[in-house]
Amino acid sequence: MHSVDVRPDGSPDPYVRVRGAREHNLRGVDVDIPRGALTVFTGVSGSGKSSLAFGTIYAEAQRRYFESVAPYARRLIHQVGAPKVGEITGLPPAVSLEQRRSAAGSRSSVGTVTLLSNSLRMLFSRAGTYPAGAERLDSDAFSPNTAAGACPDCHGLGRIHRTSEELLVPDPSLSIRDGAVAAWPGAWQGKNLRDVLDALGYDVDRPWRELDPKDREWILFTDEQPVVTVHPVRDAERIQRPYQGTYMSAHRYVMRTFSDTKSHTLRARAEKFLTSVACPGCAGSRLRPEALAVTFGGRTIAELAALPLTGLARVLAEGAGGAGEAPGAAPGAGETARVLTGDLLGRIATVTELGLGYLSLDRTAPSLSAGELQRLRLATQLRSGLFGVVYVLDEPSAGLHPADTEALLGVLDRLKAAGNTVFVVEHHLDVVRHADWLVDVGPRAGEHGGRVLHCGPPAGLAEVAGSATGRFLFADGPAPARGVRRPAGRIALSGVTRNNLRDLDVDFPLGVFTAVTGVSGSGKSTLVGRALAETVAERLAAGDGTAGPVTRLVEVDQKPIGRTPRSNLATYTGLFDVVRKIFTGTAEAKARGYKTGRFSFNVPGGRCETCQGEGFVSVELLFLPSTYAPCPDCAGARYNPETLEVRHEGLNIAEVLELTVESAEGFFAGVPAAARSLRALRGIGLGYLRLGQPATELSGGEAQRIKLAAELQRVRRDHTLYLLDEPTTGLHPADVEVLLAQLHGLVDAGHSVVVVEHDMDVVAGADWVIDLGPGGGEAGGRVVAAGPPAAVAGAAGSRTAPYLARRLAPRAASGG
Repeated sequence: MHSVDVRPDGSPDPYVRVRGAREHNLRGVDVDIPRGALTVFTGVSGSGKSSLAFGTIYAEAQRRYFESVAPYARRLIHQVGAPKVGEITGLPPAVSLEQRRSAAGSRSSVGTVTLLSNSLRMLFSRAGTYPAGAERLDSDAFSPNTAAGACPDCHGLGRIHRTSEELLVPDPSLSIRDGAVAAWPGAWQGKNLRDVLDALGYDVDRPWRELDPKDREWILFTDEQPVVTVHPVRDAERIQRPYQGTYMSAHRYVMRTFSDTKSHTLRARAEKFLTSVACPGCAGSRLRPEALAVTFGGRTIAELAALPLTGLARVLAEGAGGAGEAPGAAPGAGETARVLTGDLLGRIATVTELGLGYLSLDRTAPSLSAGELQRLRLATQLRSGLFGVVYVLDEPSAGLHPADTEALLGVLDRLKAAGNTVFVVEHHLDVVRHADWLVDVGPRAGEHGGRVLHCGPPAGLAEVAGSATGRFLFADGPAPARGVRRPAGRIALSGVTRNNLRDLDVDFPLGVFTAVTGVSGSGKSTLVGRALAETVAERLAAGDGTAGPVTRLVEVDQKPIGRTPRSNLATYTGLFDVVRKIFTGTAEAKARGYKTGRFSFNVPGGRCETCQGEGFVSVELLFLPSTYAPCPDCAGARYNPETLEVRHEGLNIAEVLELTVESAEGFFAGVPAAARSLRALRGIGLGYLRLGQPATELSGGEAQRIKLAAELQRVRRDHTLYLLDEPTTGLHPADVEVLLAQLHGLVDAGHSVVVVEHDMDVVAGADWVIDLGPGGGEAGGRVVAAGPPAAVAGAAGSRTAPYLARRLAPRAASGG
């Protein structure tokens, strides 16, 4: 394989040429893609488009880069395995911007992801206004993530954990011997602490509330650790000798456990006895007093970091003009401020252009959606000045309102104009139409996909029969509108004040399909995922009829169905229990005395002990980082040979877990419990997933649809309110059709569905629309319009209205 390729005449080959790609379900794919163009990869979910763009092309670029790095430096790099491909020529270096959540902790923020924090700290260091006589600080002193800048009380976290007598002793009527100090550990450790207190002379048999307040204070909060001789009460079963016991107060035990334990269970238990409050030393700003004494434009760096980016831009623009004249300003501060604010304003403009102006620099990375994170990284790349690279993006339009998608197209064009090649895996038809080149993969998912149906300009797809993308890209008009549904009551929210929602009154009709719309940051998720969900949950718990006809609430979010490879599709849906019972019931298993646990890869017995049921092992290499390889004993099957000798209908349990949902449906046709789960999964467009597919390999959209399928397989007659946050994320229009059929089926069955959604096809087919805005952040949080789609499409001041009107226009014209 060659990283630089030329044609016979000596000129560079203008194409990236892939030959024999076999990654995942790709069937020996050959494809030529022009460099210096915007190429969009399309196809239904599971067709193989990501396997081609990311699993093959980007993986090969990374492999080549990895080979060029000195061996000692490779230890610091996450290794990517060589893709299954014959040859790739004409491939420049590549940068990947995937749809993935940040693994960073609470110290990672919008400011650190975009590098804006670095420039802002430099501005305060060089051009800030200092108190008289104060020493100049370097930029590190304005970072809560450095020893020089972090508040000494909270170590730069902004919050501290505290406890109280009420938390540590929830029932003061109990004595110490009866467990009044609930925060202490159980079993022998707790008994030891009680015996030590007894030996110290404290009354452990009186009710807690009757003890002297000074004694209660010492027992709970002392830092002393006295050592005394404990004489245990003789036990008839055994003789316990006296021993030296050390006392530890409840507060000290809880804080030490919370800080030091590696046990998730113990940490979670300790957290129940703690409350988190803003650090009194820095008022939650995370910085030292010296840094907070410096201002720019009359504000501290913490105050500027808390502003939405649109507001921060205004303050910086105003502050730059007077930076040199402010008392306490350094010589030349005015010119320094102009240079640094110019850089900051340019970076902020790019982020704002991508519809993220409502974010603040101190917003933590884990609180951002995958789409927001990807667009922040995209904005950063736009300012990087890289030339001649391949950018590989994974659905950059995810979570974007149509108005923001137009700005995204402008950003992609600028990356291309700067001399780069842009590859985008995308479903949004506006992005597909905007492409210079289209690679359509299909025709369907999984084993029915993996072929390139079209590779060329988008217009050429019109001639390709069997392309699911072409059916929607060149459609004359949408499907006919649904019949009008009448609401069966309503849930009224009043005075909602959360995030940017301010004293909001809104009604959600029941028994219908409701879409909540608005630009990014307008307050949609806050309204549905927090205000509505919590209000309904409280009313259901009260049982006083205030929830109307609703008797059950189901939230279907995009959080992972599990955090380790041990969690998978089969375990989450309960299908694995059915599979194990089937194998336990075979004649061979009965003859061997195998119980259900034998067929679990999570416990000893039937699993392969070499890899402990993981299917792979870590390989330690001298002078190189560890890598992973299939287990040498089970070859990835997870089970030991004896377990794999048991077969049902010719397959062992490892082979059953390798079946796709679609294949398994035929295999388990005679098992009603399994057939119901599989039918629900296939009916929601997930027929291409394998039963044993690890949770870590699933996208957020796939996880959400698995949860919905698990719900659909249960037969419910009571009125359920279903809340979904952008359920069409990551879905091809053909898959959206399948999903909507299921959701509208729930409404037809007498339930209520509320979705937060940007897809105008979904919104146009809703019964009721609630549009928030008009903008994001401080400019949002209001109900701009509410009513049937046609009414909202005509609402003045709504940024959704023109896109919804455009979507409804062909519907009216076609008589739908």
